[in-house]
Amino acid sequence: MIRAVVFDIGETLTSDTRYWADWASWLGVPAHTMSALVGTVLARGLDNGEAIRIVKPGCDVPAEWEARRATGHDEYLDETDLYPDVRPALQRLKDAGVWVGVAGNQNKRAGELLRGLRLPVDELATSAEWGVAKPAASFFDHISAWVPAGPDETVYVGDHPANDITPARAAGLRTAHIRRGPIGLTTAAPDADWTVNSLTELADLLTEQH
Repeated sequence: MIRAVVFDIGETLTSDTRYWADWASWLGVPAHTMSALVGTVLARGLDNGEAIRIVKPGCDVPAEWEARRATGHDEYLDETDLYPDVRPALQRLKDAGVWVGVAGNQNKRAGELLRGLRLPVDELATSAEWGVAKPAASFFDHISAWVPAGPDETVYVGDHPANDITPARAAGLRTAHIRRGPIGLTTAAPDADWTVNSLTELADLLTEQH
């Protein structure tokens, strides 16, 4: 029986299109170039921040964020950044009596912006707020302590096999791999309990398990 579902954020609930377009504008390169660089570093198994360092060698990414904020170019999210299936799927799970959480590798500003969207969820947290990031086991320990359900009754949903699926399974959680975004579409997660192409499909599966 599934009693709780926790969702990753980037490329699970939100598209990273705006995020990387904003970085492209800040760094003075075309958006399609930035996207190609992100795809290249992810294919190599590197952190996506390496794409920024390719454009600006030696860049201290946190310091670059501070420079952006100082000139009014802080992170921004609005309704258009959500994938269109997000609200209906989350609401459907809530209506079925499933506890719904959101927890991903984001900064505190992203957490504030996501809360401002008033998604139909019970709780929302970011790695910056918890002080630990995926794929660290302690991130998933936070989830297990956070949700009102046992690990075997909780599903973690994400697009990234190495950051989301494998460590969540190691923590005893059930897992669902969503095939979208550059990692989700190009990297299989054979150890996931479910693999889906949309959150609509996931909601269909999990409401049957509740």
